[in-house]
Amino acid sequence: MTQTTTTKASAPRTLGRVRVLMFGTLMAVLATWAMASWAQPMGGHGGHHEMGGGMMMGGSPERMARMIDRMLDGLNATDAQRGQIKQIVQAAATDLKSQREAHRALRQQGMQIFTAPNVDANAAETLRQQMMAQHDQVSRRMTQAMVDISRVLTPEQRATIGERMKERAAKMQERMQRQQR
Repeated sequence: MTQTTTTKASAPRTLGRVRVLMFGTLMAVLATWAMASWAQPMGGHGGHHEMGGGMMMGGSPERMARMIDRMLDGLNATDAQRGQIKQIVQAAATDLKSQREAHRALRQQGMQIFTAPNVDANAAETLRQQMMAQHDQVSRRMTQAMVDISRVLTPEQRATIGERMKERAAKMQERMQRQQR
């Protein structure tokens, strides 16, 4: 076999490997992008919002107040507790609003990267890192709000909320299993 024949024979294999690598990179970045999108407070995009899921911090002040009241119903929460928790949630929602806007900008940047004629792997990786850092900031703020709320509630009230969350998780699991049948 000549040098030219060897080069021609290995070219399709090399091109195939490059395509597999690019496809894998694209899938990894898209998965990260999807996870970051899923993890963000949804703020009025619909869906079920739970305190434990970090979704209470989005939406209108009226909606947040209704969600807090619903969460506190049956806990014998005092007016003072309700007021403190509403303040905590409002402060977190204000902080997270800028995070949602930053996330939208990153999503748009992702669409530009992935719809370009040639996908820049370095730009995709940089975007992935930015999304992960942004997600970490949101997670940190949500955790702080949950800790602050836990300090307002009694251990018994937190236990009751925990039981409700377990019940809802079990119901959701049952629904998912029924849908898979």
